[in-house]
Amino acid sequence: MSHPILVMDAISKSFAGVHALKGVHFDLMQGEIHALMGENGAGKSTLMKILTGIYARDGGTISFEGQTVDYKNPRDAQEAGIVIVHQELNMMNHLTVAQNVFIGREPMRGKVIDDSKMNRDAAALFEKLNIDINPKSVMGSLTVGRQQMCEIAKAISTDAKVIVFDEPTAALTDSEITDLFKIIFDLRDKGIGIVYISHRMDEIKRITNRVTVMRDGEYVGTIQTADSTKDDIINMMVGRVVYEDPKSHSEVPADAPVVLSVRNLNSGRMVKDVSFDLRKGEILGVSGLMGAGRTEIARAIFGADKLDSGEIRINGKPIQIRSPQDAVEAGISYLSEDRKRFGVLVEKDVATNMTIASLNDFITGISVNKAAESETTLQYIQKLRIKTPSAHQQVRKLSGGNQQKIVIAKWLTRDSQIFIFDEPTRGIDVGAKAEIYGLMNELVQQGKSIIMISSELAEILRMSDRVMVMCEGRKTAEIPIEEATQEKIMHAATLRE
Repeated sequence: MSHPILVMDAISKSFAGVHALKGVHFDLMQGEIHALMGENGAGKSTLMKILTGIYARDGGTISFEGQTVDYKNPRDAQEAGIVIVHQELNMMNHLTVAQNVFIGREPMRGKVIDDSKMNRDAAALFEKLNIDINPKSVMGSLTVGRQQMCEIAKAISTDAKVIVFDEPTAALTDSEITDLFKIIFDLRDKGIGIVYISHRMDEIKRITNRVTVMRDGEYVGTIQTADSTKDDIINMMVGRVVYEDPKSHSEVPADAPVVLSVRNLNSGRMVKDVSFDLRKGEILGVSGLMGAGRTEIARAIFGADKLDSGEIRINGKPIQIRSPQDAVEAGISYLSEDRKRFGVLVEKDVATNMTIASLNDFITGISVNKAAESETTLQYIQKLRIKTPSAHQQVRKLSGGNQQKIVIAKWLTRDSQIFIFDEPTRGIDVGAKAEIYGLMNELVQQGKSIIMISSELAEILRMSDRVMVMCEGRKTAEIPIEEATQEKIMHAATLRE
């Protein structure tokens, strides 16, 4: 590290009279990886959106390379050398990968876009980054994790001096994370400043030089990563220690009734002859590497993907699930890993999103009982500690973590018996994670049952009563939590036919 390339001082911002940022300070050295941390709603993303011209600040100053700056839009920031890799993907699904990576910067042949050169440039970029993606693929056909890698490649392809990574590893596999870190270290060694927003403590300790913590829109402090502990950082974030000890044993009785039975399930290329049971009051953890077929199992059970063959029974009775509506009516709820596309209606308000899955419960005569809807909404805002100015706030204006809580609240209002949680804490801070874990434990204590798909082994080991491991579309292991270890799970996750 040499000298500050970026200084943000006394930054303030309000939305509809609510303070999102209050006098926040942040500085970045040249060739530094600087973590920006805080609970969801702490203001991290808002601060970075002000830096990159997405939002206008109400007060404070920004200095970049020694000059006071005021970017009016992301293009201004990008041309100056500041780019951001957003947590919520901003790709155009109908365009190809190459078109997304170079949009607005397409190579030209006269007055015509040179598609061949664009595809070659994208292929060379992916090869450099060790990413196996066809530049000609349609973006919408890729998984969330691969779309995230394309977003990262897009940012790196610019002549950036500062790159902001907002939860870049949330949808990546361990091997993809290792490759990403190599890229980040290479960028650091070239003198590029990296702002790294993440809730994963092991990543923060592994790659960052300093950590700045925000809480409730305010600056808490900056510490050297090497001189701090995980508990130090958590205490700065939430003011309390959050424990993440693994579960030592299952409390589900051996004779607990089977509420969901899946036999010989086949769906597309990614679900091959999968069978398992889910018992009342149980959390069944589903682990495996990206592309193992975990999400595809959930979508097949929920009726979002076509079921080629197999049998699904609920409480011992065979059931035909041809659509998500069939699944919801059968008492199954599904929390998608991609909340932006499948979880929330971002242009609608909090109340609408929370009650849409159980709207019939709020209809009196021919109209919606707004009083009952508001009462239920406020109940879950308080229960889940959702940070929103009101129940009428547009969901798109809330942080990713608060959007995730709204999706959970939507299904809680439905009072389903079986919950499928696909990456329920992706992009969620440690404090909010603890709240969601507590909520899941409450659900199973009430006799509900949960299938929890997670890429975080610590989460699998902490929450599961039993672990089902997937590899290349097949179930490769089923491990009681008493016998489960990270090594056993990873061994089963890498088995090949």
